[in-house]
Amino acid sequence: MKTLFNKQTKKNEEVLNTIAHMPTKNLDVLMADEFSLGLTDTECMRIAVLLAKKSYDEGGCPIGAVIIDNNSRKIVGKGHNTLVQEDHPYNHGETSAIRDAGRIDFSQTTIFTTLSPCDVCATLIYMRGFNRVVVGDITNASGNETLLRDKNIMVSILEDQQGIELYKQFRSEKPDQDLEDWQGLSALSNK
Repeated sequence: MKTLFNKQTKKNEEVLNTIAHMPTKNLDVLMADEFSLGLTDTECMRIAVLLAKKSYDEGGCPIGAVIIDNNSRKIVGKGHNTLVQEDHPYNHGETSAIRDAGRIDFSQTTIFTTLSPCDVCATLIYMRGFNRVVVGDITNASGNETLLRDKNIMVSILEDQQGIELYKQFRSEKPDQDLEDWQGLSALSNK
């Protein structure tokens, strides 16, 4: 089967944005195996940031996540925060990507998340047995990296400036939505 993206394809913003917006189950039609093998951590994080931008554009919290198979580097799950869009308190970027991946063995995968995981997402990451987590922003939020390391998960920090600026902008524009995402609606009445 002929794919659109192969080894010669330049991984520019347009290509990565196409990957971000294509349903995961259809990525095999889009990306050849050698293209996936060539995806760098920086490119995977950029796809996650593009998913965060998608959430922001939809009126949500700008957090995105991508899950790859460690051997093939194929994307097996991706998602973005839809707390507001779907009126659901735990539709965070990480939970959305894990749900998208489905019932797989996560021990041979890496999850790229644009923001340091909240308590719920960090717990889900270690409960599902992820091998590695790559965090794209510890400037705006951090805290669970030590917890994940204590659970024997390899944690890498790969800050993406575009993602950092996007979350900073969101936080200044919608502080109540940011607080709700982290602590729930009850936190708004307690502030």
